[in-house]
Amino acid sequence: MPSPLAHDDPHALGPYRLIARLGTGGMGTVYLARSAGGRTVALKTMHAHIASDSAARTRFRLEVDAARVIGGHHGAHVVDADPLAGTPWLATEYVLGPPLGEGVTSAGPLPEQSVRALGAALCGALGQLHRSDVVHRDLKPSNIMVTAYGPKVIDFGIAHALGDIRLTRTGAAVGTPAFMSPEHATNQEHAPASDVFALAGVLVFALTGRGPFGEGQPADLLYRVRYAEPDLTGVPTSLAPTLAHCLAKDPLQRLSTMALAGQLHDGKGDFADHLPEVWLAEIGRRATEVWQFTPQRLPAPVERQPSPSAAPQSPRPSRRRLLAAGTGLAVGTAAAVAGVWVWRGRSEEAAAEGYKGPAPGPVVSEPPRRKLDSLWQIQVAEPPNEELLAPQVPLTTRDLVVFVAGSGLGGVTAKTGKVKWVSDQMERTHQTVSDGERIYRLVEPEGSKGHKGDTWPLLIGAVDLSSGAADEPSAEFPEFNGVIGENQLLCAADDVLYLAAGRGNYAEGMKTGFLASQTWSLLAVDIGTGKKLWTKPLPSRPDSSVRLHFLAAAVVGNRLVYLQEMNDGTVHAAVRDTRTGRVRWDKPVDVTPDRARLPLATDSEHVYLGGDRLQALRLSDGARAWDSKSARPGRTYSPPAVKDGLVYAVENGTGLVAVDSRSGTPRWTERGGDGGEDASLGDRPVIGSDHAYSKSGSTLRVIDLSSRNTTKTYTTSGNRFVAHEPSRMIVAMGGHFVASFPLK
Repeated sequence: MPSPLAHDDPHALGPYRLIARLGTGGMGTVYLARSAGGRTVALKTMHAHIASDSAARTRFRLEVDAARVIGGHHGAHVVDADPLAGTPWLATEYVLGPPLGEGVTSAGPLPEQSVRALGAALCGALGQLHRSDVVHRDLKPSNIMVTAYGPKVIDFGIAHALGDIRLTRTGAAVGTPAFMSPEHATNQEHAPASDVFALAGVLVFALTGRGPFGEGQPADLLYRVRYAEPDLTGVPTSLAPTLAHCLAKDPLQRLSTMALAGQLHDGKGDFADHLPEVWLAEIGRRATEVWQFTPQRLPAPVERQPSPSAAPQSPRPSRRRLLAAGTGLAVGTAAAVAGVWVWRGRSEEAAAEGYKGPAPGPVVSEPPRRKLDSLWQIQVAEPPNEELLAPQVPLTTRDLVVFVAGSGLGGVTAKTGKVKWVSDQMERTHQTVSDGERIYRLVEPEGSKGHKGDTWPLLIGAVDLSSGAADEPSAEFPEFNGVIGENQLLCAADDVLYLAAGRGNYAEGMKTGFLASQTWSLLAVDIGTGKKLWTKPLPSRPDSSVRLHFLAAAVVGNRLVYLQEMNDGTVHAAVRDTRTGRVRWDKPVDVTPDRARLPLATDSEHVYLGGDRLQALRLSDGARAWDSKSARPGRTYSPPAVKDGLVYAVENGTGLVAVDSRSGTPRWTERGGDGGEDASLGDRPVIGSDHAYSKSGSTLRVIDLSSRNTTKTYTTSGNRFVAHEPSRMIVAMGGHFVASFPLK
């Protein structure tokens, strides 16, 4: 698990606060870190004495480039990087799962069907690198992270462009001897066939727990790689010829990644379907441990040498336990590896024990199981383009909870956690909304993929809730560019859809970001006819800005109520007439943007806001009806919830409080002091009929509305919670999991 920070570790790098060490090595240190908005990343750095070397910096920059090439499907999505900083750093999403080597040690070698699926998916990863003229050069078990969606290839520290030998010293073979190809071991040109050789060695290891050329000193291993036949003892007879073919000394005799994938697997089933239960349990354990870590920093060492008995023994996990679960990966041929976003939920999760036996193959007996706090839980990938938005809140509609994860939108039955459908339309969180009965989405124009430098019409469509299929677009607007990733759906109500749409060029070459040359408008669209009801101008955004125009919106009667982030970073609350689009009022509010991307708390009279004060603004004119500043100076509040005449919010140092919605008069404060420490101010509380639910640390507290005491707690990695009233469930999302708890 993560280990404490050293006394001399920096407190932050770039915009990321360091939480813990994930590992350290000869080149640098990998940290667990979080952004101001709460995003968890693995942050890789270089040691200062190495960063002073220009060649080392060049390698680091090439590592960043290679990680971006492989992307989130096959590797860890690059969130941010600064290779030119005094301490160069690379921030990626945090991979939820073990390195292959550690997984084999703790959960045992994989059975043949698992290795076939693993190998086919890795062929897809290498194929993508090779098609971009990049070779990995150091594929080995510790550089392959195994997640429930598929393997992720990481650590491109010695990857390079095909034909580029400028960073290879004469007579030096850089890599891992046990998995080097013969030509790599003799410092010849490393072509894609060398990566195939290493992949075959990795698959032998996954099957048997040892490499094809044994163990020993580097010189001995390099000799065997060059001259000895691989040891395939324990490899199934149905796989041995294929792997032997790929371990040929002559690179011309080896299979291509596409041919190898075709011989390994037929592409059927999700990756998790091919993993033993004990491996799924190990993945789940790794996925939860990072959220249970309490940040701490070791003190500076004392002058004298401590005695051996008193020396601290902090666990130091491999530095490869890093990087992020991007979009999911399904097994298939190298030419077409489709994205998936979820693996089978389990009401009980297997608790893996260390691998005891020497024999490879499938797990025979079921591992011990432990009861989860949640009623059901499924693991999901992060949505694409997450840098544009704060973590999403799941949408609720009929019997479903719907959200974007990985490469598509998915519908889960709220009562049971059963995945009802998954789409493949590359939806984005900020481009899907629900009116409670239907889901609407912005549609990627057919034929636009790969040609987004052109202008394509803006299309709006609904989602078939029985199958997840995309209905035919119900509205088309050629005057707006439909492939601008920052187009945004705000909300839908009374058969009207509200959205922000841009004109101008797509920011080609940028994954996300506005262009100052784009012009923007706020639209109201009749869902039934597909016609515009009105259009109003919005301010342009600066080049490369990734801040969406709107943070939250809701319709109350004939008022469109919204929070809008301005170019100077301030937040405005405003109301427009839903019939004409005319602004009724617009005023700045002291709310931080990252705490405003949640459903608005409104009733027929007010919109309620948290932040430095708990306040109510009148919907009629925007005037402040009341606030808590004078009565409770120095307090800050979570986004509020309103129900039955009371406004609920979490107050720092106190916990859950409730005030009268009309007057702001305090009505009650939770008892017991349980919410006073480590209370979460980033999400609003959920209010049931008899209980309220509030997050503190890794715990969801259940507070009785009569006694005002915490009566029950649930352990959860979630940080966004939504009530699904028809099923009487609270759905929690966060930490790459979606889970449910009873709503009472």
